Amino acid sequence: QLQLVESGGGLVQPGGSLLLSCAASGFALDAYYIAWFRQAPGKEREGVASLIAVGGRTNYANSVKGRFTISRDDAENTFYLQMNSLKHEDTAVYYCAADRVAKLLLLIYDCWGQGTQVTVSP
Repeated sequence: QLQLVESGGGLVQPGGSLLLSCAASGFALDAYYIAWFRQAPGKEREGVASLIAVGGRTNYANSVKGRFTISRDDAENTFYLQMNSLKHEDTAVYYCAADRVAKLLLLIYDCWGQGTQVTVSP
């Protein structure tokens, strides 16, 4: 019954922006820690951003710090990744994740979305 569904991916030019959304169902998101991960072709999955709670502590990969922002709207059971100043190296499948225990950017979250493709290209 627990489910996360990503949306908002697509093709964007370098320097552009995308807003990724992750809709949760089957559980109350306000009881969960959240995060975003990504996996580029030929690469292993890596952590992008995590957030403990609204107004809480955030963690960002150094490669996205200052460009990406993670946020959550628990009333809508949805969380987001705002991606600005996108680069070619941001091209990847992006996954949202949630867990009742803080996992930061470790690849051990209990609940995962199926991923949404982000392609940064002219």
